[in-house]
Amino acid sequence: MSSEAKLQDTATMPVAGKPPSVVSVKWDGDHRFDAGVAAGGPTIRIDASRKTGPSPVDVLLTALGSCAAIDVIEILAKRRTPVEALEVTVVGERAAATPSRVTKATLTFTVISATAEREHAERAIELSVNKYCSVRDSLDPNMPLEWKLILNGSEK
Repeated sequence: MSSEAKLQDTATMPVAGKPPSVVSVKWDGDHRFDAGVAAGGPTIRIDASRKTGPSPVDVLLTALGSCAAIDVIEILAKRRTPVEALEVTVVGERAAATPSRVTKATLTFTVISATAEREHAERAIELSVNKYCSVRDSLDPNMPLEWKLILNGSEK
């Protein structure tokens, strides 16, 4: 095989990535479901009525907030500016029509860190929501996503 043919052949080969995520969702009556990692992993209760657990959209917003939070903690740790506490509040605005999809999300990152500078924390958030967060990247790219930072009690 010529080197040109080898290059063309490798260009069409699939890129190795993470294995697929597999979850199981089991109905438990009414609007309640137990969901979790397939093959007996941990589960969470999802309840569209919000009586015994978060709704499916709440879980989507939770996934967005936790995905971004993981990135922020890791990015700041690599800068040797560890986080002592972090909370992400996610507000998802919903369409009035059916389906009531999320039309906009606002994430508020509340970070406590003795060593993190605002500029570095903001950069970590920016990298997370625009580059690294796989949940964000799985949502409609045209959906507006805004964020703000409260660092050590100061919103600035």
